[in-house]
Amino acid sequence: MRRSIRKTKSSTPISIRKIGTSETMLSKVMNLGRLLSDVARRFPDEPGLILAQGAADGSDRLIPWREINARVDALAHALTRRGVKKGDKMLVHSRNNQQIFESAWAAFKMGVVWVPTNFRITPPEAAYLGQSSGACVMLYDRGFAQYVDAVKAASPALEHVVALADARAGELDYEALVREGSGAAFREAEVDYDDPLWFFYTSGTTGHPKAGMLSHGQMAFVVTNHLADLMPGLTHQSRSLVVAPLSHGAGVHAVINTARGAASILLSSERLVVEEAWQLVEKYRVDNLFTVPTIVKILVEDESVDRYDHSSLKHVIYAGAPMYRADQVYALKKLGKVLVQYYGLGEVTGNITFLPPYLHFEDDAHPQARVGTCGMPRTGMQIAILNDDGQELAPFETGEICVRGPAVFMGYHNNPEANAKAFKHDWFHTGDLGHVDQDGFLYITGRSSDMYISGGSNVYPREIEEALLTHPAVSEVAVLGVPDPKWGESGLAVIVCKAGQQVDGEALLAHLESRIGKYKWPRRFIYWDSMPKSGYGKIVKKQIKALLEEQGEYRL
Repeated sequence: MRRSIRKTKSSTPISIRKIGTSETMLSKVMNLGRLLSDVARRFPDEPGLILAQGAADGSDRLIPWREINARVDALAHALTRRGVKKGDKMLVHSRNNQQIFESAWAAFKMGVVWVPTNFRITPPEAAYLGQSSGACVMLYDRGFAQYVDAVKAASPALEHVVALADARAGELDYEALVREGSGAAFREAEVDYDDPLWFFYTSGTTGHPKAGMLSHGQMAFVVTNHLADLMPGLTHQSRSLVVAPLSHGAGVHAVINTARGAASILLSSERLVVEEAWQLVEKYRVDNLFTVPTIVKILVEDESVDRYDHSSLKHVIYAGAPMYRADQVYALKKLGKVLVQYYGLGEVTGNITFLPPYLHFEDDAHPQARVGTCGMPRTGMQIAILNDDGQELAPFETGEICVRGPAVFMGYHNNPEANAKAFKHDWFHTGDLGHVDQDGFLYITGRSSDMYISGGSNVYPREIEEALLTHPAVSEVAVLGVPDPKWGESGLAVIVCKAGQQVDGEALLAHLESRIGKYKWPRRFIYWDSMPKSGYGKIVKKQIKALLEEQGEYRL
């Protein structure tokens, strides 16, 4: 298969793929929903979902693949009868539950585009997603009626509202639709490689979220790549613990597990209870989970980690942000060599680099240790470090991290300006800064938007944060550049100390003296009890900056 990207006058990328000769060309690919159909045939009575009930009597709900697939087919039939068709958009605003999992597969099979939201956003934010996506169907969870009202007011395209519970007048009831459509299997819609199946909204650093278009063909590559690079050996006997919202990265991870018939285990509530997580790991012999570095930190620093058997773990996958070295070492000591790092954006569905367990080391002096790397290129993907003119830089030179390969998305929905910026010089531009070493291992310096210039020198907050986190009293840190009348910009460090510990700025500067150049030192330290985090557990500097400005603290 050959893939290239050209640009229309609107600068929207269009992928051209041809198989065969000019007389016989194929563009059709497998509908990704067929993964569920196939698994249900092969392992009908094996659990596909395990819904933890949080009860000591072990009364969790184990739902077999046969039942999940039948319910998905029934929902697809019922929505098709109401005129929902291939290419339509399905907005889903829900906590993790059986229905959000099923809704994705129903959308895939119908050729409908799945548009999940982070359930923690506000109604106006949901309204924007509904309006910008052009959703004609909306599914919503209990207690979120105000989100439906907001979307309705903003989105004239919305025709069908499906309540997962407590349907109001004029709305469809999810379980009633499943009962109505039950019976015959649903034949998956015919799809082309580039037919979108998922609008993956990315928050970005400014402005409204952008809808990255993930397609059936691209996602088939992503599934294969994840199975090869991140979780080799995954089988229908594997178990995956879901500790993040299924609307984004955890949803991709659930698709990967489904491809092999591995059951996904959902926590009993939307709030992460660390002890429950470790109980489930022991009970179901969980071998894989996906999360972000801050959640790994929470999991391994809780005392319950030592009271449950987690020897079944093989792949503790973390992404979304690089893990600070101090946290990485601590997690290795607690869990052993099971950490798998990958680096990637939603636009590339996580497929840029990976660092497998055998390349994770506690000892910085180990001859194979590459401290600070986020790994090597994913199979089938190419990385380049480019300057502003699109020229590839030599090893160890810092520039923008760019990538190309079959995992790169189709472009941003209805956003030619963003596409023109993202697809310059025949590469997808990540907006991240970094360098590669002589062997092609990638090191991330930070977001281009995070970098600041102090006294004419580029300063990358990531480097300062890493150094500060090696202080025994520091739990979390975020460094931002703020205006400085003398140097242009200087660093402000927001510090969260470990429980029961304190450290002043003078001690932190003394700690930095032998670690980084003085011109990079923060000029001011602020202490908070906790950091603002996204719904996916990542520290969000945009929110930190807003809070500092609100408090009058965004200054030296």
